[in-house]
Amino acid sequence: MYFEIVGEIEEIETIAVGGRIRDIMRLRRKFGPGRWRKLKGAARVRLANGTTRLAEVHWYEAHGIGRKKMKIKRFLD
Repeated sequence: MYFEIVGEIEEIETIAVGGRIRDIMRLRRKFGPGRWRKLKGAARVRLANGTTRLAEVHWYEAHGIGRKKMKIKRFLD
């Protein structure tokens, strides 16, 4: 599903860090070593059809590498 973040991500929470992430080996192979964290937050997203909705988004992030593999988990509105 294609989408883009409109505005800021709010209510950011850490879900898992390092070895607690299921996909840690894949992340390290593809993007490199780092202190990987899985995060979640709420953000306005613009969907492929042009509608804007409030959604819970999850992503992986490491210092110096940035946000990777962002996905919508559920809609909040």
